[in-house]
Parts: sequence; C-alpha cells; structure tokens
Amino acid sequence: MSESNEYTPEQMDEIVARAQGGDTGEFEKIYNAFIDKVYRYIYFRVNEEDAIDLTESVFLKIWENLGTYKVGKLYFNAWVFKIAHNLIVDSYRSNKNTTSLEFEIVDEKKESDPVLQAERSLSKEVLRNAIKSLKKKYQQVILLKYINELDNREIARIMNRSEGSLRILKFRALKALKQILSDQNITF
Repeated sequence: MSESNEYTPEQMDEIVARAQGGDTGEFEKIYNAFIDKVYRYIYFRVNEEDAIDLTESVFLKIWENLGTYKVGKLYFNAWVFKIAHNLIVDSYRSNKNTTSLEFEIVDEKKESDPVLQAERSLSKEVLRNAIKSLKKKYQQVILLKYINELDNREIARIMNRSEGSLRILKFRALKALKQILSDQNITF
C-alpha cells in the first residue's frame, strides 16, 4: 500500500463527508485506504476463500451504511473494523464447522532457499496453531496490534475498551501466547 493511502483521522473524516455527499471518487479513496488492512484482518481469522468474500461484504456494508456514520463521533477506521468483526462473527455463526483461525503468512521476500522456507513454514505453522488456541479476544488484539499494526487508541475503539484495559488484555494475550509456545518447548 502506498503512503498516499494513509490519512489522519481528520483527513479521513473529510473524505467520508465528501463520500456521504455522493462523491464516488472519495469512496474510492476509502476503499484504497482500507482494502489491504481489512483483508489482512479477515484473512487471519477465516480461510482464504471466505476472506475474499467477507472483504467484499465489508465494503458493500460500508457503501450501504456510509450515511449512518457520524463524522467526528468515532474514528472511521474503528467503524470499518467493527463492520469487519461483525461479519466475521456472523460467518462463524452461519458456518459452525468453521471456527478455526486458518491462515498462512505470506513471505513477500520470496527467498528461494528451501531450508529457510522449510524453517519459516514450520514457524508459521507453530505460530498459527498457538494463535488458534487463544481466546477469541486475545486473537483479535494480537491480530489488530501485530498484524495490522494499529495503535492502542484505535484498537481500544474497535474493541469497545479503554486504553488501560486494552493494555492489560494485550499483556495477557502475549503472556498466554508465550505460555503456549513455552509448553511446546519453543522460545523466541
């Protein structure tokens, strides 16, 4: 994603206000700013095929409900991630058999060393299994913080928590993840 797709909350509110006024070019800016982030958030919680469908659904919901968003009341990105989260929950409910966190971390460097690739694949598998065994709220905070690299204020708004309780939740999630890995004799 290019730097031009990064906006401050105030800039995003201006873009949203223009999009609410019917400017489809501004909606395109919203789409470009969030497509990768939303896809990554969803991809790490469902299988790849569902991630594509759910990402499309998120942007359809954003388009349909853009008029209900109150500029300045809540950070727009928190609103977007709440939509994504709700669609994931709905997906889990409709597919009771799909309750696992299925994902593969993509190695963007595409190094060709087979030993290195095997080691990374094993590490990804171990990490995936460890994350899958965490409580859902722990999974969510780890994905938002360390995969989507959101700041604590944004995550607190998405998860309807204070920043203080979020720090505690993040600490507990990391502690639980460390314990799971430690139980498997894995240290990082």
